[in-house]
Formats: sequence, C-alpha cells, structure tokens
Amino acid sequence: MAEAQLFISQDEFTCSVCLDTLTDPVSLHCGHSFCLKCLTDCWDQSQVCSCPQCRHIFMLRPELKRNTLLNEVIKKLKKTALTPPPLQSQNYASPGDVECDFCTGKKFRAVMSCLTCMASYCQTHLRPHYEIAAWKGHKLVDPDRNLLEKLCEKHQKFLEMFCRTDKTCICMMCGMTEHDGHEKVELETEREEKQKQLEADRKLTERIREQEKREMEKAGGVMEQLEKEIEDLKRREAELKELSETKDHLNFLQTFSSRCGLPAEGDLLSFTVTTDFSSENLRKELSGLKKSLEKISREVIMTRTPSGAPHLKPSVLGRLLGHQRVKLNKSGGARTGHDTAPGVPGLTAPHNAHPLRGPMFPWQRLQRTNAHEAPVFSLQPPEPQSRDDFLNYFCPLTLDINTANRELRLSEGNKKVTCDGIKAKYPDHPDRFDCWPQVLCREALTGTRCYWEVECSGDFMEIGVAYKGLSRKGGGEECGLGINDKSWCLQCSDSQYSVHHNNQETEISAPYSPRIGVYLDWPAGSLSFYSISHTMTLLHRFNTSFTEPLYPGFYLDPHCSVTISHLTTCDQ
Repeated sequence: MAEAQLFISQDEFTCSVCLDTLTDPVSLHCGHSFCLKCLTDCWDQSQVCSCPQCRHIFMLRPELKRNTLLNEVIKKLKKTALTPPPLQSQNYASPGDVECDFCTGKKFRAVMSCLTCMASYCQTHLRPHYEIAAWKGHKLVDPDRNLLEKLCEKHQKFLEMFCRTDKTCICMMCGMTEHDGHEKVELETEREEKQKQLEADRKLTERIREQEKREMEKAGGVMEQLEKEIEDLKRREAELKELSETKDHLNFLQTFSSRCGLPAEGDLLSFTVTTDFSSENLRKELSGLKKSLEKISREVIMTRTPSGAPHLKPSVLGRLLGHQRVKLNKSGGARTGHDTAPGVPGLTAPHNAHPLRGPMFPWQRLQRTNAHEAPVFSLQPPEPQSRDDFLNYFCPLTLDINTANRELRLSEGNKKVTCDGIKAKYPDHPDRFDCWPQVLCREALTGTRCYWEVECSGDFMEIGVAYKGLSRKGGGEECGLGINDKSWCLQCSDSQYSVHHNNQETEISAPYSPRIGVYLDWPAGSLSFYSISHTMTLLHRFNTSFTEPLYPGFYLDPHCSVTISHLTTCDQ
C-alpha cells in the first residue's frame, strides 16, 4: 500500500526549548513534547522539575522515555519536506514577469527567488535547491525582481526583522550589533500592527467627515432661518417707517403697541437687536459668513503632525458652526460678547466653551501644544509625563476570589494574593483556574485610561491583563497569561524581566524593583509596564487594538505574593 501523504507543517513538531524540530522526542503527562537532551539539560539546571511550556510542576522527576510513534512521524515529515515539487510545464517570461537569472538566450519565467543566492530561478534551474545538500537550507520566496532592496547595505544580509526602537528594518547581524537590546519583531508582526493603525485612522477620518457633514447641514438650516428673519425685519422696518411719518396722533398711538412689539424670544435665533440697527450691514455679515462656510467645505479637515498622529486643523475646527449668538452694535455691524471664532464674523462661543472648540465630539479632546507656537489640536488628551500624572488615572482593584486557583490565598480585603503551597477549600466555580496558579481582578477595564501599582515578593510572578474569554480549565496554553492571544503580561524574576503575548517573548534588560506600575490606555490600544523606585522606568509598551474589556491578573510561583497598592495623588 502506498504511504499516505502527510499534510502537516513541520512547525507543529518544534521543541519550545531549542526552537528546532524535535530530536529524540519525549512527552510529559501534561501533553507537551520536547527533545530528550533539551528537557534533561533544563531540569539539571533547575531545582524544580516543571514543564518548560505550561510550567506544570512535577513533585517527582518523571522517567523520560522516547516517544517512538512521534519520532517516526517526524522522520517521515522531514523526508516529505525535502521532496521537490513536481516538474510542471514551463513558460517563457512575458513582459512584467520575473525572468530566470540562469537561462541563456530566451529566458523562462522564474518560479522562485532565493534570498541566499540573491537570484531567481525557473523550474529547471530551481531543482538543485531540492537535490543538492549544500543548497537545501537556502531561503526560497515567491519571484521578486527587487531582491537587492531586501539586503542590508552594511552586512549584505536579508532584512528580516524590524527594530521598533529605531523604526527601521534590520538584518540578523544588525540585531546582534548596533541594535542589540532594542525591541525587535518579525516583519509580519510589525506589518499587522501598522495595518491596525491604518484601519483606526480610516475609521477616525470617516467619523470626522460624518460629523463635518452634520455640522454643514446644521449650518445650512441656520442660514436659511437667518435669511427668513432678515426678510421679516425688513418688512417690519418698512411698516415702522410708514408709522413714523403718519400725521394722525390717534392712529399713531393706536398702531404703535401692535407694530412695535418685538417677536417672542423663542422665535429668533437668540438675537439681541438695538433700535438703530441696519439690516444691510447684517446682510453683509451673513454674506461673509456664507462665503466662509463654503470655503470650509472645500478644506481638508485632516492633517498630520511630524509624529504621524491625526490632528485637526484649528482653522477648520474653529469655524465649525456651533456658535449661534450674534449681537448688532450701534453702528450696525455684528459684534460678539466673547472672542470671535477666527475667520467667521459674528460667531462667538458661549461662556463655558473653548474659543476655538466649537461643537465637541463625544470622543474628542483638544489640547494646545505650545502657547507660543501655531496652535495644533490633538484628538487625544496628553500622555502622562510624571507619576502624579499617572496617579490621576488610578484605578482601585480587587481580586476576584471566584477566579483564584486553590493554591492561592487571598488576604487584606482581597488586595493581596499569596502562593504558599496550602490548598484552599474554595467551592467549584466556572471562572476558577483549576490548574494554573492564577487569579483575576473583578474590575472590567474598557474605554478609558487606568493605572495601578503592585508590590511583588518572591522570585517569580507574572503581572498582566486578559480578556474574559481566557480559559480557566486545564493546563493548556489557552489558560496561561501571555501565551495566547487573549492576554498580555510582564514576567518578573529576581534576575530579569520579560513580556509575553500570544506565546511571543521579549526579554528586558532593567534593574529589578519590587514595585511595578501598569498603565492601560484602552482607547489607544496601549499597555505599559513601569519599574517604580525613586523614578519611573518604562519596561515595555504593548501597542495593539483592544476589542473587549480587560481584567488585571496575576500568576505566582510557590512562596511568592503580590499586593495591589492603594494609591493617592500624594504618594511619591
């Protein structure tokens, strides 16, 4: 019988310790598999025998036996991966196709490009990459005519990483030299983050344009009503002029009370009119206002600052028709009781409004960046710069006993959690972690900014946040903080820090501090961890797009504790 073809990726048989394909695989009771040598070396260097992947602790060191079935599957998988693709009919390169660099005469169309050789190959010339051992490790990609642009100018290596610290693409050599210690991610990861930012910008622009359209429609209604009232005022002016010229005193007095009474206050757009006004001057002012509004409708409402964040042009925002109080002075011109919006005669803000603000969007915060510079208005409130600024966003938290693993003990009004090795008799609950020594807080954080601090004691714990959908039952990765797409965490030990999300780890070089600050800007998709001592030191910032409320949570090793600090603006 012919062997069944394996439709399995080799990445599914990778050792999480050496990050290579499993060699002499052994499996633990928790279900995870590792290389025999990797697991043996790991346990020889540790005082506790635990699973390197899920951290399940074994009281006695298990006897390791090779998983023969898994070993055979891996052998067949490796053999299948080295089999070249079937030879297909070749086509000559057409205009726009990538040509084979090794064809002579009329060239065939390239089917793959090699980032190691920096050349493109047709089906025939590609076969040595599958048949010759020295070429089998080369990195093959889809045909690319711009291979040289993907090389590092300094090291002539493939650009395969992105340095977030310096915001540039780098090669592996760059990552180990001048970018050593910087925050680095794969190109695909950074692309996903940038795509999310573009989508957020697109939605923001769409909302602003919708608001602009509504305001312009509102302005059109105001203009129409003003024109109508001007006609009424002109008619009344003619009637009063006729009345003032009458010779009959009795008729004058009988007509005066009915003709000179002003309209009810609610019938006009909050106008205060003096007795010596000029409707012609008012018409001129209204004509200028109409021209200004037409100019606004042609302007682009969005611009960008050098940092790339979206901003509103103050010249546009200040002219949005949100102020409808107009007075006429004795000369007949329009005047205002407060500062007039620039470029729009006769418009003024109410007493409690910003002179340039206009109608506020519910999601909009405007902030002048420098009183001596041209005003720039941001859609977000300013980022906290000092610890006192962070304390303005302090959020009191309480541990949820219904989520606490039975190896954890809560105290101090559910503000402190300790892993002391004594199992508590908590009742069964669907929200309780039954394998992982973790606990979540009761508070759901969403749509705002929050800041909290914790005091750590012990040699290993994790501080993070998670969606409510984080699994609670079992010892799999879907339950642990930071090793799935539903949670983010900072891992603290007495020797180093590291951050984790979706099973991706980033190590952090920073002095140890027992006090950690966490700052969540949910609307901006930002989660920051700070080391707190006599100063605040940023350890790491996650930038993403949150879609659900977040719950603060903690993971503790034995003999460790975490205490949620009570903060006030007076704390230093």
